[in-house]
Amino acid sequence: MVTLLSTLGSLSPLAAAPAEASTLRAVMHSGLRVLDPITTTAHITRDHGYMIWDTLLGMDDQFQPQPQMADWSVSDDGMIYTFTLRDGLKWHDGGEVTASDAVASFKRWAARDGGGQMLMDHVASVEATDSQTMTLTLSSPFAYVLELMAKPSSVPLFVMPARIASKSPDETLTVEDQIGSGPFKFVADEYDPGNRVVYEKFADYVPRDEPASWTAGGKVVNVDRVEWINMSDAQTALNALNSGEIDFLESPSVDLLPVLQANSDLTVEKINELGSQTIGRFNFLYPPFDNPQIRRAALMAMDQTDVLASLVGNPEHYSTCPSMYGCQTPLATDAGAPASLTGKADPEAAKQLLEEAGYDGTPVVIMQPTDAPTVSPQPVIAAQLLRQAGFTVDLQPMDWQTLVTRRASQQPPSEGGWNMFFTNWYIPEVWNPLVNPMLNGRGKDGGWFGWPDDPELESMRNEFAKADNDADRKAIAEHIQRHAFEQVTYIPLGEYSIPAAWNNDLSGVLHSPVPLFWNITKSE
Repeated sequence: MVTLLSTLGSLSPLAAAPAEASTLRAVMHSGLRVLDPITTTAHITRDHGYMIWDTLLGMDDQFQPQPQMADWSVSDDGMIYTFTLRDGLKWHDGGEVTASDAVASFKRWAARDGGGQMLMDHVASVEATDSQTMTLTLSSPFAYVLELMAKPSSVPLFVMPARIASKSPDETLTVEDQIGSGPFKFVADEYDPGNRVVYEKFADYVPRDEPASWTAGGKVVNVDRVEWINMSDAQTALNALNSGEIDFLESPSVDLLPVLQANSDLTVEKINELGSQTIGRFNFLYPPFDNPQIRRAALMAMDQTDVLASLVGNPEHYSTCPSMYGCQTPLATDAGAPASLTGKADPEAAKQLLEEAGYDGTPVVIMQPTDAPTVSPQPVIAAQLLRQAGFTVDLQPMDWQTLVTRRASQQPPSEGGWNMFFTNWYIPEVWNPLVNPMLNGRGKDGGWFGWPDDPELESMRNEFAKADNDADRKAIAEHIQRHAFEQVTYIPLGEYSIPAAWNNDLSGVLHSPVPLFWNITKSE
């Protein structure tokens, strides 16, 4: 058996934690290579962001924005938002956090996040009016300012030093840029990209007084160090947890859950109670998926049950769902979804659409990650379904971090680009049209990977943002989903929720759409 100790032994001498340190060791869903949570929406990079950077606002478990780094006030006409930094905020390198840092961070975030881009369409100015105050002035009414600034994903508004946040959002931050004011410090000397990352408690962090709830409330750190060790083999990770070599396993393989549940020294529990949506995304820039009829053929070929059965296995942990917003959210709807998606794939209808569209056999380059259990099965099943429908498929294996980097390429598939990939979103990341990153029609310069250019979709999202009652929002959300299925902006492939597992020596593990390591106590 490959153990954690043998894994650590292959690293530098710095790999061993100080004997007196209280260390929490975790195996996350993926190794960490990309360190910039603005240039990528990869969950592991976002999770890293929450370790070292703080946010102006947090979001609690009722989807309500709450103060985090800053409190706020809103003018009577709803056009001016004033954010005041709380006392005691320091950078990991000793400097004081100022409103200028917040402004630079806000601008870098808004340039890349789909919701932030839409917010900026309604912003007249955002400026530091003194060292502790950031003032955001709207040019036209916009109801979701606080919600977008507080949302936990897909691109959170992390506050960075102005010298770092002023870098172009197209320039990826480096190891040297990992300076935050959050509850943990990044240990650069012990970082082994893709294999191991180490965080230390930031002694000067001052948590809020409120109880922790999702990303809101007090971020109280009770351990000295947190180490993330990558183990792509599910059995190896399970053995390490069972033997006590690691403390926390974020995404155990579902077929191995009974083994974990049989160990009375472990807790096996869902921490992301709303679960996740798995999805397929096209590249709209190149054939064959620049043709909407061919995208519709691919939609008709897909089968949620086949994908979910391969990904999760146990139907206790998954369900089909026709809604792009998730089926347990206020905006859940089946508008526009073909019956074949949640029923049974219709390869004959797909073949007919391909013939009508004049499909010429152009290969579909599908990126297939081989080292991340939560994203490895989907492309294999999708390739089979597409081939049954008449597509030519080029399934290209790679590790997940290579995929995360390559999906940003706008080169043709034959020159290092791609046609299709698969990923997962937590339901709180997709539950309305403003936060759902796939429902972005801003094309090559502002859209999420795949880059659909869809002014009609953007117009409807603006209508949603201006709606002043729930009935109108619901109706507009249905129109958006109907349009998105017609254009096949992406393919929702159902919902699943897999428990995490941890040693009973840990207490205080938070239920949240983000794996959080504050509030946790480890008994020795």
